[in-house]
Amino acid sequence: MIISKWLVLAALAGAAAGAACTQETADKAKQGSDTALDAAKEGVEKAAEVTKDVAQKTADQTKEIAAAAGRKTEAVVSATGEAITDGWITTKVSTAFVDESVLKGSDIDVDTDDRVVTLKGTVRSDAAKARAAAIAGGTEGVARVVNQLVVEGN
Repeated sequence: MIISKWLVLAALAGAAAGAACTQETADKAKQGSDTALDAAKEGVEKAAEVTKDVAQKTADQTKEIAAAAGRKTEAVVSATGEAITDGWITTKVSTAFVDESVLKGSDIDVDTDDRVVTLKGTVRSDAAKARAAAIAGGTEGVARVVNQLVVEGN
């Protein structure tokens, strides 16, 4: 019977050691899965932040583009509903010069590029040069006037 007691004790010790190993393995597995779960949660949170940032930037850029398009649209249509193009501006400025007595006898070339009117040629007086610039600047759709007119005799 003494052998039996030793066998029982040895079996119990082995079982206890096996249980301890099993619990230790289970604890390590749980710790590893907890670490993996935390990393996955962190990754999802970062992805959500990036998505939110991209969505906000896209919305901001869309608003900027829409605002720019609105400003261009306002500047592209005249009060009469005609489309304002560089050619339209050149025609309006040149036509306005015809009826100005101070500009009679002048040789003025009107060029428009991206709503900037450039006046070149000759006029008879400083008053004619100033009037030509004033007419061009007062024409609908004109953003700026570059006055390169030369007064005859100067």
